[in-house]
Amino acid sequence: MRIALRIEYDGSGFAGWQRQPSQRTVQLVVEQALSNVADHPVEVTCAGRTDAGVHATGQVVHFDTTAQRAGHAWLLGSNSHLPEDVALRAVCPVADDFHARFSAMRRIYLYRILNRRTRPAVQRGMAWWVHKPLDVARMAEATATLLGEHDFSSFRAAECQAEHAVRTLYRLDVSRHGDEVRLLVEANAFLHHMVRNLAGVLVAIGSGTRPPEWTGEVLAARDRRVASVTAPPQGLCFRAVAYPSRYGLDDWARVSAARGL
Repeated sequence: MRIALRIEYDGSGFAGWQRQPSQRTVQLVVEQALSNVADHPVEVTCAGRTDAGVHATGQVVHFDTTAQRAGHAWLLGSNSHLPEDVALRAVCPVADDFHARFSAMRRIYLYRILNRRTRPAVQRGMAWWVHKPLDVARMAEATATLLGEHDFSSFRAAECQAEHAVRTLYRLDVSRHGDEVRLLVEANAFLHHMVRNLAGVLVAIGSGTRPPEWTGEVLAARDRRVASVTAPPQGLCFRAVAYPSRYGLDDWARVSAARGL
């Protein structure tokens, strides 16, 4: 039997998603919890690996099991074995051809920027603090060039292992909510550090360091060295994944940016 899970986690205390020797990772603790409930070793496959310090409210994974358990048993049982900074939000049996990564059609990330003069205390692990005033209208204007299918080589990390840099960006919304500026980004797939590099470029434009048309120049260069800084990981949250309707996971992808969950 193949089962899909929707997971949330605070990435502050993890060395990222992927299992690593002698490191505390999200994959490790999730597999340990599921193995306890299944009473056999469990390996999970995720929709998108997240770096150290990056959060998720809608990470999706799948695993195979021979154990017969009710949905609530997987949900409540696994959560009882998970640390406080990780929790399962939903469980759903899926077809054997479902793959958390390769079946995904779209992925959604939210990047938070705390834009005020004073540094944060409570929000320090959940947003990028930028003390210079940001012009959201300039940032929004700069996103138009980025929408659609492009080679995003200028927005990928040097260590990115993707075969190519062509991605389709469906949405890049910029909005202000009090002291917080939010970037909601939706694409068919993402390159390593792509959202964080987009955030770095947009902050440079919002602060007045660069003009809105600079995004077009960066995109056309296809060279990471011409772009701005990589935004820090704590502002990034993996929000949702959209799959074909036949898998019955449509509700998992219905995420509202306004809620900021």
